Amino acid sequence: MAPSDDQRYDPVPPIPTYDEAVATGSASRPAFEADVLSPMAEGYVPDHEGRSLLHGAHRRTGSSANARNTNGYRAPTVETDDEDSTWTSDSDDDDDLEAAHVRREMQEFDIIEPGDGRRGASSIFGKRIGFSLSLPQWKWNWRWKMPRFRIRLPNSSSAGATAGSSSTGGAEGEGTTGTARRRWALPPSFAAAFNKTAVIIVVARVVAICLVMGLLYLLFMSDLFTSMSRRLGSQMFDPESVRLHVQGSVDPERMRDMLQQFTLHTHVAGTEGDYALAVDVRNLFARFGLEDIRVDEYYVYMNYPRKDGRAVEIIGDDDKPVWQARIDEDPRGNSQATAPSLAFHGHSKSGDVRGPLIYANYGTREDFKKLQDSGIDTKGAIALVRYYGPQSDRGLKVKAAEMAGFAGCLIYSDPADDGYLKGDVAPNGRYMPADGVQRGSVALSSFVIGDPLTPNWESEKGMPRMQPHESKGLVQIPSLPLAWRDAQVLLQRLKGKGKPVFDGWAGGVPDVGEWWTGDQTSPVVRLQNEQDENDKQPIWNVYGRIEGAEQGSKSIIVGSHRDAWAYGGVDPGTGNMVFLETVRVFGDLLAKGWRPKRTIEFMSWDAEEYNMVGSTEYVEKNLEALRQDAFAYINLDTAVTGGVFRASGSPVFQKLLLSILKRVGDPHVNQTLRELWDAGGRRIEGLAADSDYVAFQDMAGTSSLDLRFEGPEPPGSGGGSYPAHSAYDGFDWVDRVGDPGFVYHAMLAQVLSLLVLELADRPVLPFDMAAYANALQKWTADLAGFLDGKVHPGPADPPFDLSRLSAAANAVTDAVREFQEWEGTWEARVLQANGWEPMGLGGQRLEYNDRMSRFEADLLDVDVNGGIPNRTQFKHVVMGPDLWNAYQDAYFPAIRDVVEAGDWVLANQTLDKVARIISKAAANLVM
Repeated sequence: MAPSDDQRYDPVPPIPTYDEAVATGSASRPAFEADVLSPMAEGYVPDHEGRSLLHGAHRRTGSSANARNTNGYRAPTVETDDEDSTWTSDSDDDDDLEAAHVRREMQEFDIIEPGDGRRGASSIFGKRIGFSLSLPQWKWNWRWKMPRFRIRLPNSSSAGATAGSSSTGGAEGEGTTGTARRRWALPPSFAAAFNKTAVIIVVARVVAICLVMGLLYLLFMSDLFTSMSRRLGSQMFDPESVRLHVQGSVDPERMRDMLQQFTLHTHVAGTEGDYALAVDVRNLFARFGLEDIRVDEYYVYMNYPRKDGRAVEIIGDDDKPVWQARIDEDPRGNSQATAPSLAFHGHSKSGDVRGPLIYANYGTREDFKKLQDSGIDTKGAIALVRYYGPQSDRGLKVKAAEMAGFAGCLIYSDPADDGYLKGDVAPNGRYMPADGVQRGSVALSSFVIGDPLTPNWESEKGMPRMQPHESKGLVQIPSLPLAWRDAQVLLQRLKGKGKPVFDGWAGGVPDVGEWWTGDQTSPVVRLQNEQDENDKQPIWNVYGRIEGAEQGSKSIIVGSHRDAWAYGGVDPGTGNMVFLETVRVFGDLLAKGWRPKRTIEFMSWDAEEYNMVGSTEYVEKNLEALRQDAFAYINLDTAVTGGVFRASGSPVFQKLLLSILKRVGDPHVNQTLRELWDAGGRRIEGLAADSDYVAFQDMAGTSSLDLRFEGPEPPGSGGGSYPAHSAYDGFDWVDRVGDPGFVYHAMLAQVLSLLVLELADRPVLPFDMAAYANALQKWTADLAGFLDGKVHPGPADPPFDLSRLSAAANAVTDAVREFQEWEGTWEARVLQANGWEPMGLGGQRLEYNDRMSRFEADLLDVDVNGGIPNRTQFKHVVMGPDLWNAYQDAYFPAIRDVVEAGDWVLANQTLDKVARIISKAAANLVM
């Protein structure tokens, strides 16, 4: 599927040169604009957008155009020296005048300060940095000058005197001719014509010519010119103008049109539709101007449904089916070009099993225990459970059923959680209709992340692989998703079987009447899930980048996955559109000559829906480089389902994010996002294990952030705010219900672009280390509250004291306080130097940035077999997913796991190790 040739996908006109910007026409506007786009053209951009990065050049007229801009940008100029040209000089022998001229030359080359014979206080190799107390304006101020060359000859007065002394009189013409000849003749003595000062000047200028020629050769015959142009790129632009340009460049209509194209076909990971979309993304990266574009292929374990390989049937006494579920959504007319994908569970177990039907509420371990405690035998039965609840991870529902002895598991969408009892249903509302089926993965993401057959290493050709039955990340009983339309019949057949359901177990499926649990006397249900499995299925990640000018090896990474269970209007379409629009905005900046200080990498992931496979394989392949050089990772997934802004991630982003939210307003309520954030009492939430940030945060130690606008009830917390993973999740739903006008898409693109801009281009990395220290204190207190509800060590067990962890948290607080003092020192020295950053100070600044970024990586347990016990992929000692809910964050996950297991010896060892790692990270932070 090729990208549209619509003019709205063409880049906006480039920023004019200085001469073009100050040129005047009939309407006092740059002359180049008249031939770029007419107001009738579809891609027409108003004048102010095309000129927003000119630092006010468009406001200059006449002679003011050559004035020095107060924002630090100095346009190239052509200077003349008519006032002291050698062709009009009347003095040649005055040593004082010549010395003064040499001094002026040295001043213009910044060798000495004006009016001073000493060297200037600032090195000519220093970087000019303008500083302000708000969002700083960082720039270099380079003034290129060519040396002025003069050819000095004896002046007329000297020549006339010589001629007069030797003249014997003659005809007027002869006298005139003789005088002229004498004027241009060489003087009788070389020393008389060229005194010592003149000789010095000639030699100096010859040396200057050689230096200039050598410099030109160095610039144009090596890669230094390219390197320098990159280094100067972002410094040419006023930072505030760049911010305004970024915000003003976001185009919601472009995102709408692109989403319509991307949702025409289903694109399940590893399928033809997914591959076609990977090609489209690669082509868009190239079209938007990214550098070093490449496609990365991995070979991973995947499963796909067979149309005739799925069945949910009630078996009669004659061993024949008396009822069969429809499983898939009803056929309906829509704007899609292909039929919906079949309903199934990713990474489910193949099988054809039968057993009595038993209803088990939300399918938590506690629910299954309640059944068994009440005397209901669950061995060999088929479990019927509903989505959401206190354990919303569908994979853990199936795992809990497996542990309780069930032979298979069915998961349905109940109207009480996600249906008409919550509000209007799709296609006109937010909730699941009667035939809506929520597809999804049942991989155990909190146990193993990525390809479940290659934990801790990348899935490439020639690499070792486990067998599916050996993996801790795969369930071992078959499962299928159902609509409540099909679950209704099953629930009705349970009447009078087993026991009446416990309090809170009754759902909202209509016409069920009495809700019963079922038991071994329940109707026998057949669950068939015969599928195609491939343990080396190709998937495709697509990468593009903008290389940084100052720290090219250090990167800010932005990622969004591309694959979907069906059409993917919301998941991942909304995130993908914001991601691609951000790529376009930064590609446009790059085309205008801007370049960030640090590298920006854009990554389109594959197979996220199965188990965050594409991103995890990338991280496993590049683990050490990411730990060393990745400063931040920003993730987009299910990005827009409503109008409530949420963010989850590391606390280091707190200060920067809140400052950016002040700049973005919600037009629906006429308030900024910061005002809405504060009014709602919101905070940066924790990260779990349900999107592509997992490997970056928990394995590589890269500070990560996930951004989104959510509906009134986010999925996983008791209700679904969109028809998740169903055939109803397409362009039409997003366009009419989710975000009419794509207003929140545009707002999120602004937030994301500004975040990337500040992280990639601020001289000092804008991490809020104090917020991390404060959060660490809070998480330690929360852990103490967690322990209060657990069984404490017995008399024979060693005591378990959190004071060691509290001491480590206090060490971080002290280290951060000392560490942040350096930034104040740096600002003061830059101000004292009138905006110049001395070379040595610049090196310290880069080291300061590196220490900030490494703090998160220093919180990893990288020992051999380190990480959370029994799930060693997760290395972060502070952050990680809860063992029994991948959608729930759990601070200090290793400590929580061993306490839950009741192993107090291991608990003490784990506590000591975590405290030691945190204390070492604090020590490494101090400059």
